[in-house]
Amino acid sequence: MTTTALDATQPEAALATPSLARRTLTVFARNKLALTGALVLLGLLAFCFLGPLIHPTDQIHTDLTQASLAPGGAHPLGTTDLGYDLLGRLMYGGQTSLEVGLAAGLLATLFGTVYGAVAGYFGGWVDAAMMRVTDAALAIPALFLLVVVAAIVTPSKPVLILIIASVAWLSPARLIRGEALALRSRDYIHAMRLMGGGGGRAVFRHIVPNAIGTVIVNATFQIADAILYVAYLSFLGLSIPPPAADWGSMLSAGITYTQVGYWWLIFPPGIAIVLVVAAFNFIGDGLRDAFDVRLTKN
Repeated sequence: MTTTALDATQPEAALATPSLARRTLTVFARNKLALTGALVLLGLLAFCFLGPLIHPTDQIHTDLTQASLAPGGAHPLGTTDLGYDLLGRLMYGGQTSLEVGLAAGLLATLFGTVYGAVAGYFGGWVDAAMMRVTDAALAIPALFLLVVVAAIVTPSKPVLILIIASVAWLSPARLIRGEALALRSRDYIHAMRLMGGGGGRAVFRHIVPNAIGTVIVNATFQIADAILYVAYLSFLGLSIPPPAADWGSMLSAGITYTQVGYWWLIFPPGIAIVLVVAAFNFIGDGLRDAFDVRLTKN
């Protein structure tokens, strides 16, 4: 029985071999868009978190004497209607958007992965009950739920993370549930059961590790969606209260001055949102190809 168990778990062990890891990285490196997305993401992270050290600005106190200045001189991207340096605000706003998006996307992926793995592994009435909850939640538009919850509570970084994660976990849950349904019939799962392993060991030591490729790929898309959700809520006026800022609230504030030609209030945050969402999607596409067994075996 011990020999059978060792042989049955070979597929799981093979996933961690150095040769497969190198092959996965090679496939990812061949995807030019994925590499471009990774470089863009690294650039944006450096811009948002290291940029304030190079270009320090006051983003707390208003200065109406410097309001709505066009780009140039001491303000490379101009100033806002309250006199904030737009370049500095773009950096600090990016910190909020990226922190909330990353945390909410990862939290949603983590919870959805465990939820879907449990439902798929146990099956039967457990799966039916858990999936009906998911289906009912998916029937309600996510943006509607976000707006309702955000209007009830006072937005802050932790609150925004929880609000976005509370609706974003549904998609990974359904995805991992499908993976679990396929994996629970594998030989190494049967061997684990014969050796006395329980459901918790099956889910956390076998189902989730063997679906890690799907989990990682889905996480990149969840983060991209979460960043967009932050922008949606901010655009609707449900963002973190001033003087804090994020790219969505900057875009919303800039649209007010579109008709008077203050274009610099719109393009920087708009371009930043497009770049970061596209970067995560490109990375996700590259990881999906890299974790595809058919490609990694070539």
